[in-house]
Amino acid sequence: MSNNEVIFILNGLVETCERGERGFRSAAESVRNSEFRRLFNVFAQQRAQFISELQAEIHRLCGEARKTGGPQASAPNTIPFSRPSSPEARDEAAIIAECQREEEAAVNDYQEALKADLPLDVQYVVKRQYMDIKDAYDRIRILQRAA
Repeated sequence: MSNNEVIFILNGLVETCERGERGFRSAAESVRNSEFRRLFNVFAQQRAQFISELQAEIHRLCGEARKTGGPQASAPNTIPFSRPSSPEARDEAAIIAECQREEEAAVNDYQEALKADLPLDVQYVVKRQYMDIKDAYDRIRILQRAA
């Protein structure tokens, strides 16, 4: 696998993590439950750390991380969590369900990346992040059942 192909895959994961970070930050601002808020903030910080790690790998491979972070960084038809304006929109179960959908997409993105023939050092970083994202997904599924 060429460096350019690896860099392309890593840039895709950066976008995945940026969507997750924005979504978790928005979710944390939207829920009333302090425990949920804390957890969502932890996941947002984790995604920010993942972005830094992925960008470091991209630079190590002599690539450039794509410029992301603006509204165009969102996947088509993906709307980052918005601050709810009505009591119905503040439904924590709905917010958790949206987090669950986003994490499921992230799990799938990482699984696809791990199917590629990544160099072992890159694969290690991606696999470690995947395990943490899978853990977050499982924790959110538990929250969903409790909500």
